Formats: sequence, structure tokens, C-alpha cells
Amino acid sequence: MSPLALSGIIFVLMLGGIILGSLLRNALPEHHLSKDSQDVVRLGVGLIATMAALVLGLLIAAAKSSFDTQSGQVKQITADIILLDNLLAQYGPDAGSIRGQMRSAIGPLADRLWHEKEPTATAPFESDAAAEKVYLEIQALSPQNDIQRSIQARAVQVSTDLVQTRLLLFVETDNLIPVPFLIILIFWLIIIFASFSLFSSLNATVFSFLSLFALSASGAIFLILELSQPFTGLMMISSASLRNALGPVGQ
Repeated sequence: MSPLALSGIIFVLMLGGIILGSLLRNALPEHHLSKDSQDVVRLGVGLIATMAALVLGLLIAAAKSSFDTQSGQVKQITADIILLDNLLAQYGPDAGSIRGQMRSAIGPLADRLWHEKEPTATAPFESDAAAEKVYLEIQALSPQNDIQRSIQARAVQVSTDLVQTRLLLFVETDNLIPVPFLIILIFWLIIIFASFSLFSSLNATVFSFLSLFALSASGAIFLILELSQPFTGLMMISSASLRNALGPVGQ
């Protein structure tokens, strides 16, 4: 289920909590709505609201950290590709064919990266034949002087770093909320919103503002879900910088 659809369902459930609280207000005997009862309920709801606020804050921080980590890994892969191409250009004409192979491999590499990180993708890691060929051909270069030997060693190191970053990005676990955890959080939010309408009449103004509060809470959950899936959705990491990292050979 998409983050937008799931957060929409949560919003509707919180609206249901508001209506539930209003129905309970009309159904309960008058002495159940006394000042003492209100104080006890508000103390309990205050505790639940504090826990829910802490949990939402921690989840947003964790999801943002995961998003930034994976975005940084994509940037690192892009930077390594540019650096590797510059090193091969400095090496000389003998590395021209390798540079051409790199350019033809970038598109499929980006497609594979974004496909692997889709929520429904569960396939094991598969090596990229084109990328492996580039790596082997860099190692197979025959340097003719100390400068070329130094450049080749540096190119091998950069290509190794690129592969390591690629593997780290593959094994990076998306920061999805476990379903039982999400159910408990929704339950807390329903209790909180039911308490809002339990001790006050539900007129148009109160319902409108409570609906805005519910929308804000569901928006926070939407933000968490979006950040936890950085390769899909509205906040998807763009692949344009990776795809356009290298221009034609000779530029």
C-alpha cells in the first residue's frame, strides 16, 4: 500500500475516533462525565499523547537519517564514476574504450539501483556484468611509465570504492515501520482524538479544528513512510545526476 493511501486510512480512523468520542458523550450517564472523570481521562490521554509524540519524533528522525544515508551513497557513486572517468582520461588513449564502456553501463546501473530499492523488490543481489568488465579492464591496463602506473593504481582503488558503496546501498535496510508498531501508534492516536470530543460538544468549529489536527498527525506518518522509501514516491531520490554524470568522450 502506498504511503498516501495508508496515511489517508489513518486520517479516516482518527476522524472515526472523534465521532466515537462524541457518541460516547451522548451515551454515557451524566455522572460519568463529572469533573473528576475528566481529570483522570485527561491525565491518561496526556501520557499517551506524550508517548505518541516521542515515537513520532523518533520515527521521523530515523527515517530522515536513512533517507540522507542512501541519498549520500548515490552521490558517492556518482562522484566515484566522475573521478574514475577523469583518471582514465589522464591515463591516455589506451583507456578510451574503457571510458566508452562506462558511459554505456551508467543507464543500466541506475535502472538496477532504483529497481532493487522498490518496496516489492526482494531478489538477491546480482552483479553487473558491464561494471565487472570495466573493473577487470582497468586492472588489465599495461602502464608504460610511473605516471600511468600511479593513475592505474588510483583508478583500481576508486573502482573498488565504487563497488563497496554499491553493495552498501543494496544492503541498506529501508526504515519501514513494523506493522504491529504502526497498529499500536494508530490505536494511541484514536484514543487521543476520541478524548477530545468526549467532554466537549462536537460543533462545526470543534470538528473542523480536530480534523486539521488529525490531518497533521496523519501527515507526520505520511512523511515517515515517504522518507523510508527514498527510491519511490513523491520524495524519490532523483537518478538524473547519476545518469548525466558523464558526457560524451572528448568533452
